[in-house]
Amino acid sequence: MRMNYEEMAVTVSDLNSYIKKRIDDDEALNTVIVKGEISNFKNHYTGHWYFTLKDEKSLIKCVMFRSYAERVGFIPKDGAKVIVFGQVAVFERDGIYQIYVKAMNQDGKGDLYAAYEKLKNDLEKQGLFDQKYKKPIPLMPKVIGVLTSQTGAVIRDIINVSTRRNPNTYIRLFPVPVQGKTACLQIARGIKLMNENKLADVIILARGGGSLEDLWPFNEEVVARAIFESEIPIISAVGHETDFTIADFVADLRAPTPSAAAELANPDVFELKEKINSYKSRARLSLKKKLDLMNLKYEKIISSKSFSDPLRSVNDNYVRLDNGIRSMQNSVNLKYKEAQMQFSKVVSSLDALSPLKTLSRGYSIVEKDGNIVNSINMLEKDDIISLRLMDGKRVAKII
Repeated sequence: MRMNYEEMAVTVSDLNSYIKKRIDDDEALNTVIVKGEISNFKNHYTGHWYFTLKDEKSLIKCVMFRSYAERVGFIPKDGAKVIVFGQVAVFERDGIYQIYVKAMNQDGKGDLYAAYEKLKNDLEKQGLFDQKYKKPIPLMPKVIGVLTSQTGAVIRDIINVSTRRNPNTYIRLFPVPVQGKTACLQIARGIKLMNENKLADVIILARGGGSLEDLWPFNEEVVARAIFESEIPIISAVGHETDFTIADFVADLRAPTPSAAAELANPDVFELKEKINSYKSRARLSLKKKLDLMNLKYEKIISSKSFSDPLRSVNDNYVRLDNGIRSMQNSVNLKYKEAQMQFSKVVSSLDALSPLKTLSRGYSIVEKDGNIVNSINMLEKDDIISLRLMDGKRVAKII
């Protein structure tokens, strides 16, 4: 007798409903207290919290609705160790079980997060994050080296963006594992080989998002040292925009996503062409204006008298010079005549005051012992005196 499997089969919804009922009926799962390390924490815009609770061997998804999350006195972060209280239930639509958390307490920071903070502080003190060591990203790289997984969306996004912005750019993929215990060593080796063989003008170090432990290879010191020692500029594009790794701090430039890294590494050649064409038009217009201005100046010079009759200016200057000389001569002659007239006036005045003029009218000058006698009291009997007349001197004696 053949079995009718179609009649025996149940729907997926029936199966999930059955499992949900069995878990709901288990009193041990209705109240659980679980401790572990938070990973992949999401604070939804609705106020609900979604995260994973894990230990060394296993993990379980958790959700904490807004009404409960508002009572927690801290905002959880990836790597934080916590103790949660809640119940295990099935989300029937997706067929997954998870903890519906009602309360949460801190259980100290996770070991990974503590190690991350310690290494970050140590490298910062050593100067690996200093801006002065950052190398500029080349404007027009010919070869872009990419260190990431050879499969997945990251390399496809980088190729798509790079091809769209600059079809002439060559993408050289150096495949490396981006998670796992040995990933950090292979990433550091890839950076070293890229530099030793000068395989690229700029390197993009990239991977998609993930939890703290997924991104951990990019928080290892060996990777940080390799980035710092690289002579080729490195753009770090690890995780999502909110994820920060030590590689981001050491790299010459951080990009929020791998696609953004491709945009930063590749100039938009079509936009550059438009700018160049714009500059050409502006240069052509400026040159035309300059030529027009020079033509106007040329025509003005050609039509000027200085160009058509260059001796005209020289002759004009000769005329001005002759006029100047005549003006100077006239001025000198006038001054000479004025001075001569003034001299004649002075001579006439002096002549009128001259004693000789007075003597010509019959007067004389009496002198005694060389002194002029101007009083009879100065003369005595038998004094010898000198009489100065207009035409000479005579000696006389007082009697």
